[in-house]
Amino acid sequence: MRSSVRAVSEFLQGRVIGKDDAVLNGVASIATAASGDLVFVEDDKTLASALESGAAAEIEREFHAHHTYQKKMIVVKQPRLAFARAARLLRSALKRRPGIHPTAVVDSAAKLAQNITVEARAVIGESAEIGEGTCIGAGCVIGAHVSIGSDCELYPNVTVYAGTRLGHRVIVHAGAVLGSDGFGYVRNPDGKYEKFPQVGRLEIGNDVEIGANTTIDRGALETTRIGRGAKIDNLVHIGHNCQIGEDVVIAAQTGLSGSVVIEDNVIMAGQVGIGEHARIEEGVIAGAQSGIPSNKVLRGNGIVFWGTPARPLREYLKQLAVLSRLAKKE
Repeated sequence: MRSSVRAVSEFLQGRVIGKDDAVLNGVASIATAASGDLVFVEDDKTLASALESGAAAEIEREFHAHHTYQKKMIVVKQPRLAFARAARLLRSALKRRPGIHPTAVVDSAAKLAQNITVEARAVIGESAEIGEGTCIGAGCVIGAHVSIGSDCELYPNVTVYAGTRLGHRVIVHAGAVLGSDGFGYVRNPDGKYEKFPQVGRLEIGNDVEIGANTTIDRGALETTRIGRGAKIDNLVHIGHNCQIGEDVVIAAQTGLSGSVVIEDNVIMAGQVGIGEHARIEEGVIAGAQSGIPSNKVLRGNGIVFWGTPARPLREYLKQLAVLSRLAKKE
């Protein structure tokens, strides 16, 4: 989408230094920027490279504004955040055209809003509801009585099990499975396993993003919930009955057992493992490959936990130092 520097600046609530009628075609890194691209600068280290790049304009902080540069400058308080927003603006014209592909299978009882896109070989089940502006990618399967809000984007081969609910502006990347049965079994007197009912639901809030090949289980008898604004990376597993708060970030290959509670603003690095019924309280940061045992509670807003079992980073590092000294004595 082509847009003037002036229009982008107004959208970002920034101010322009230099001529504001230059046309922007997209965003790029400083190293790859060409004519018509927009880049961002956060510090003096990258400023010189940005000025030498082929970019048409830069997003920068106020502290650069008193200099005179040949390039157009959009001055904002948070360049990286503004750049992300500008990218969405400049890419908005790339959305797929509305319409239902002739190979898609849509149940006659499904309720489809205006301006939606259903791509090739997608299947939409009985009484499913899909909101305005949503795109269902090729090969997706949307089960019966699923509810998907407006302006959602489901990439190819996403599977949404029956009864699952997605809010507005949800992004689900390719191969994700939402609402599958949880891993619950009961052992009978003969030592064999029998399946425990998995008849609950999965509810996903607004503005959630779910990575490729991630799986989120429905509740067993209750509801698994993913809070507004949560960002979940690729290859994450979330078990049945989990409760994920708002603005939680979960990196790749993390696994949550059943009935885990993650409160608001928690950050989880890659390959964290969490046992059942554990609770991670608001603002906790779990370092990569941390192990959190069943029923454990981690608390402390802004506190970093590391290791297995996970403990505060300072404590973890002290223990490593002690072990290192003991090893040297042998």
